[in-house]
Amino acid sequence: MKTLKELYAYREMINSLVRKDLRGRYKGSVLGFLWTFINPLLQLCVYTIVFSTILQNGIDKYYLFLFVGLIPWLFFSACLTTGSAVILNEKNLVSKIYFPREVLPIAYVTSSFVNMLLCFIVVFAVVLVSRVAINPVALLFLPIIMLIEYILALGFTLITSAVTVYFRDLQHILGIVSMAWMYMTPIMYSEEIIPAQYLPIFYLNPMTPIIKAYRDILYFARIPEMETLAQSLIFGVVGLLLGFLIFGRLKRGFAEEI
Repeated sequence: MKTLKELYAYREMINSLVRKDLRGRYKGSVLGFLWTFINPLLQLCVYTIVFSTILQNGIDKYYLFLFVGLIPWLFFSACLTTGSAVILNEKNLVSKIYFPREVLPIAYVTSSFVNMLLCFIVVFAVVLVSRVAINPVALLFLPIIMLIEYILALGFTLITSAVTVYFRDLQHILGIVSMAWMYMTPIMYSEEIIPAQYLPIFYLNPMTPIIKAYRDILYFARIPEMETLAQSLIFGVVGLLLGFLIFGRLKRGFAEEI
């Protein structure tokens, strides 16, 4: 509770860091803020060409099937990899000024989350162009699954950013982990192709029910199953609690390690 009260007291600092990150994300580039939309669109084009033309999978409107899973994954992947360096990137601030160290990962995850929300403008545009049915009731569950993904991403960012201070190689390892994790998540393929005997292991992946829920809402235009939402919520809450616990224990030595 003390940490939560401190974080609330430092909410203006979090807002300031979020604005700073959003402004500086593409600072100096010619296209600037447009890269927020260009990056996912280019990845969408590459994966669509590969998996719908070269490695045909027979999924109807595959570009939309892929897009509604890819955008949430890009947010989570950024938090997992780039987010791991948020403490090291602000080492001067950490070593000279007192503030709740949780402010840094919270600010980064929040700015990345805002970036994902902007990308969803493109997702909804693709949904409209594709003339896919929209279920207004199902859309009410979209903010819920977004919030669950946010707390899951924050939990992992708290863990990785704290551990990276003591083990710098983790930054590089997480790049490989993220790539492997993406292929273990039903983003580019349907979970129906997974052999039945591997499904229990497959559902240990915390991103699986989250991607499934996004796809139910935006691709299949149906309300996510309560079991899917419950699994997502459990993973998110456990991840967040572990994140605060591990970060709280390791942050005491940040100033000496950096």
